Amino acid sequence: MFGFGWMELLLVLIIVLIVFGAGKLPQLGEGLGKAIKGFKKTVHEPEPQEITEVQPTVPTSQASSASSTPAGAPARHEAGKT
Repeated sequence: MFGFGWMELLLVLIIVLIVFGAGKLPQLGEGLGKAIKGFKKTVHEPEPQEITEVQPTVPTSQASSASSTPAGAPARHEAGKT
């Protein structure tokens, strides 16, 4: 069906055992399982869309007066001050 028989699978498992050792196999299997689970989760769940508001840009002539006022408060220009 997939082209892999039980002999080939056994050979691959023996090579993995020789390369990584018996102590690392549980950690290797756990990491592989987490990777597969994370991959499946990202494939089946849509990404959440972030809604960002566009901030109005302040012209450079008003930037100095707007920086001293709190956000949302109207800028006041007092007569007589230079």
